[in-house]
Amino acid sequence: MSLDAVLSRISEIRSQIDTLQSGGTRTSSSSAAAAASSSAFDATMAATATAGSTAAGASTAAAATAPATSVDAGKGTVATGSGKTGDDVVADAKKYLGVPYVFGGTTTAGMDCSGLVQTVFKDLGVTMPRVVPDQAKMGVAVPSLAQAQPGDLIIPKGEGHVVIYVGDGKVLHAPRPGKDVRIVDNWYKDSDIATIRRIVPSAQEAAATKAASASSASGSGTDLQTAALMSLLQSGSAA
Repeated sequence: MSLDAVLSRISEIRSQIDTLQSGGTRTSSSSAAAAASSSAFDATMAATATAGSTAAGASTAAAATAPATSVDAGKGTVATGSGKTGDDVVADAKKYLGVPYVFGGTTTAGMDCSGLVQTVFKDLGVTMPRVVPDQAKMGVAVPSLAQAQPGDLIIPKGEGHVVIYVGDGKVLHAPRPGKDVRIVDNWYKDSDIATIRRIVPSAQEAAATKAASASSASGSGTDLQTAALMSLLQSGSAA
């Protein structure tokens, strides 16, 4: 319930009390109603402040307990500390389209497949290992291509290559000498894949988490304001 709704309800109750009371009791009843209204207003404001403090405290606590930005210690968990999502991974990787393949490279002068992955995540504030076998241990495993989301890493059996899934059945990668960084149709089948790794949350996961947090904070504020209104109703009845 909004603060405006609470105040409107206060006004209605005061009018009802004034109507019900008469004669010499009117003044005292009005005073009691005014006192009740003031008390309820104070309670509502306190409830609103408490809700804000609770939400802020929850946000601070979440930040304090979130996994580190670095995924060096992120085996088995996504790296939420950077605040980035899989969509950010794809957007950053696209900056390197056209960069030539250079074995061992990690710059716009040239990069290989794992160098591309390491550079993209570095841009986003996430530290990744340098070579594919180590990158294959980071983040959380995605069961199959059907569950893959943009930003996930696909690593084939043998762990000799790594590609970034961009969605719609396409991947972005640095192929081999003589080629450049490009987006192509994904040619891997589940039977070809050693692992699919999610290093940062997918955009859908991040949105769901944000919505749940907002709903929780809003619900806490509504409960407190409702309690304040109930206190007002009880005070008006006693008057």
